[in-house]
Amino acid sequence: AAVFLSIPLSAMATFIALAFGGSTINSMILGGLALAFSRLIDNSVVVLENIFRHLEMGESPEVAAERGGQEVALPVLAATLTTVVVFFPVTFLYGVSRFLFSALAIAVVLSLFASFFVAMTVVPLFCAHFIKGHRHAGQDKEHLAGGQRKTSWGARFNASFNKHFTWMLDKYEEILGWGLMRPLAMVVGITGIFLLSLGLFPFIGKSYFPRTDPGQFVINVKAPAGTRIELTDKLVGQVEQIVRDVVPKEDLKIIVSNIGLQPAFSSILNPNSGPHTAFIQVGLNDDRKHSSFEYMDMVRARMHSELPQMSAYFQTGGLVDAILNQGMPAPLDIQVGAMDMKAAHEIAARIARQARALPGVSDVLVPQDVDYPSLKVEIDRERASELGVNAREVVDSLITALTSDGMIAPSYWIDPKSGNNYLLTVQYPENMVKSIADLGSIPLRAPNLKQPTRLDSVVHFSHFEAPTEVDHYQIRRTIDVYVAPKGEDLSQVYDGVQKLVAQTQLPENMTVNIRGSVQAMRDSFKSFSMGLILSTLLVYLILVAQFKSFVDPFLILLAVPTGIAGVLIILFATGTTLNIMSLMGVVMMVGIVVSNSILIVEFTNRLRAEGRTVREAVSLACRVRLRPVLMTSLATLIGLIPMAMKLGAGGEAYAPLARSIIGGLAVSVVLTVFIVPAAYLLIYGKTATAKAP
Repeated sequence: AAVFLSIPLSAMATFIALAFGGSTINSMILGGLALAFSRLIDNSVVVLENIFRHLEMGESPEVAAERGGQEVALPVLAATLTTVVVFFPVTFLYGVSRFLFSALAIAVVLSLFASFFVAMTVVPLFCAHFIKGHRHAGQDKEHLAGGQRKTSWGARFNASFNKHFTWMLDKYEEILGWGLMRPLAMVVGITGIFLLSLGLFPFIGKSYFPRTDPGQFVINVKAPAGTRIELTDKLVGQVEQIVRDVVPKEDLKIIVSNIGLQPAFSSILNPNSGPHTAFIQVGLNDDRKHSSFEYMDMVRARMHSELPQMSAYFQTGGLVDAILNQGMPAPLDIQVGAMDMKAAHEIAARIARQARALPGVSDVLVPQDVDYPSLKVEIDRERASELGVNAREVVDSLITALTSDGMIAPSYWIDPKSGNNYLLTVQYPENMVKSIADLGSIPLRAPNLKQPTRLDSVVHFSHFEAPTEVDHYQIRRTIDVYVAPKGEDLSQVYDGVQKLVAQTQLPENMTVNIRGSVQAMRDSFKSFSMGLILSTLLVYLILVAQFKSFVDPFLILLAVPTGIAGVLIILFATGTTLNIMSLMGVVMMVGIVVSNSILIVEFTNRLRAEGRTVREAVSLACRVRLRPVLMTSLATLIGLIPMAMKLGAGGEAYAPLARSIIGGLAVSVVLTVFIVPAAYLLIYGKTATAKAP
């Protein structure tokens, strides 16, 4: 009861602190409390276990609570501070990820401090007032043999558990004794396991953020330049039919297609660039059989085989991807910058053809076209001035006839009954302009024009190829190449794209840059690595101040490489990418495994101060502290299993974090209880032997 009371008390203290700080309760703060759930009881478990050790020594509950709490105050404080300090790299994160994880880090830090306060006050108080005595398993047997009442099921279970746990302790002590006979071989062997695990790093994919299923997807399609909107409409209808054939009726919620471009203010929000472009939005039901990505793969395969004349680019259209890509439609955006758009488009098309052949690439699209059939209208200014018409009036008449006067002279009508205002526009009927001759017969009107005249009397028509859109980045004209990976792994595609760009011969005054979420990923990884190194240094300095030694903190930090080995193993085994979430898992894992080492080193020093030899102190400390180490570690592992299994909506986001902690903690617990005592004996054994005479 005392242990589990630390959870609501810590959560309440966290909410109070956040309220005074003006923070809002969001999903990241709740996620931080969920991640800290198992860590909240760790401090209480350590205190409670030490109190029961004093009870087994025959002390009264009041004395055991006081002494037991005082003895572990230093290691519990050290474990709390080290776990808090390892969140320092969050301040080094770049872009969106920094704002995402700041709230999570604050929630974890506040809850851990509250947990420390509860463990050092509430738990000893409960033990002193509510524990009336402590009975050994052997005493239960004696009472049963003496004819007293039969023991309960819980007592029998405890006796059986303690029997098997004692057998496991004996086996562990036997293996540890063999390792302590060869401490150098033990340290070298475990270090070799860590070095071998580093060989898995190149085979682990890298991504910015875990891929989440938004329950929808968007298909950007583009027909050959010059395709009329009627033909584009038919092609989009075929795409919609493919979607209906692939997605079962019970999984399909809605299909919305946007074809062509309306020359008005709405075109600002439309990704289409002409009558030959369109995008199809597909919404899926929540209880669907397959994920959005599986349906995207099936639709993509059908389109490649049945509609090869259309270029398609698939994206999820979800809010998470939009934020991480910072508004860009692709995680890798290759921008070819030059003032000569035709030359830049040729380079972009060449890069796109080569990028399609790269492994791990699903879609490649060049959204701009530079060969769209267009009509140039050149005004004969001398003739126009003779008739009393200027260039602006000619353009206004042409735009009004073809696309309405909404862009030139907007007018509104207000409904006198409802007060709603309506935009009124005027334009020619669509069937009036069917040829260049009809276009030339458009009448011109102007204040200085006495008689209406035809458009072809002041202009000359000619055909030419024009760009569908002109994009700029920092004033410079650019042609984009959108590249999308098949899965989460961005590193493989990015390396291939980098090689293509390096091998491409560029004309003068032309640049090629790679932008998108991959750039934010690389910047975040660099800053996070720097922050992790600094946090490790801070942890070392804190341990130096608490243990008053430069060697003991080094022994404690030996648990970190073993945890990193576990992280690499589980990421490789489960096919999980190394991303911001898994790196946050590494941060939390470091704090947990360091606290386990602190328990062993601190208790070993105390036993040595009582007069035991180094070998006896190390062996006894590992045996005694193995129970709290296993209890706290198993509580964390079991609590994170549902999160690692991607249960619930949005579970994909937290699964890499949970898997990193599970893999690192599981491997570290197994290896730490061997490498730390071996290294301790290796360093202090010679010193004790030298001082013995």
